[in-house]
Amino acid sequence: MTDAVVAVWITAPDEETARRLARALVEERLAACVNLVPGLRSIYRWQGRVEEAAEVLLVAKTQAERFAALAARVRALHPYALPEIVALPVQDGSEEYLRWVVAESR
Repeated sequence: MTDAVVAVWITAPDEETARRLARALVEERLAACVNLVPGLRSIYRWQGRVEEAAEVLLVAKTQAERFAALAARVRALHPYALPEIVALPVQDGSEEYLRWVVAESR
């Protein structure tokens, strides 16, 4: 079951954008659950310069096979030219929870 689930990290510029993205992903069954983690501070290189920005981290749980559709939807809704969308495989977890993630992201 664990190879069927991924956790997807997505950053957003503010809580309103993060909520909008999270709600769309859950309502469209692209993710079973999305956690919003405010207070993120990102330092990154962009277009040859080092930038710093406040962001909100989204952690979406979904089926591995739904990742491509989730990523496409995030790109369509996201205000960034190049949004962070990174899938991390779930190594282990509660079987009941993982079954729930699979069932709710169909």
